[in-house]
Amino acid sequence: MDIRTIDESYSVTGQITPDNLEQIKAMGFKSIVCHRPDQEAADQPRFAEIEARARELGLETKHIPVGPAGVTADAVHAMVDALDTFERPMLGYCRSGARSTAVYEQTRHIRG
Repeated sequence: MDIRTIDESYSVTGQITPDNLEQIKAMGFKSIVCHRPDQEAADQPRFAEIEARARELGLETKHIPVGPAGVTADAVHAMVDALDTFERPMLGYCRSGARSTAVYEQTRHIRG
């Protein structure tokens, strides 16, 4: 995993697997948001697999897929809801971390 810190409460990374979640928790993350649509690539784990293992470890999760249309208003509002609800620090992930960064950046004007 190549985890990149955006600020003190949010970081991003590329695709994770259920096996990464213990390490993610040990690093201090309290919640995870996935911005990658299921079945975008044949080799990616489904969000439900990540969610099930995260729940076992006490991590909160949310799926806010950002597809080919790019970051939508619905995705931004769902991300604001996650930021308002979930404990942080939060880890966002997608294929490379770019969509997770873009969604977060667009929440800043809403959250102030």
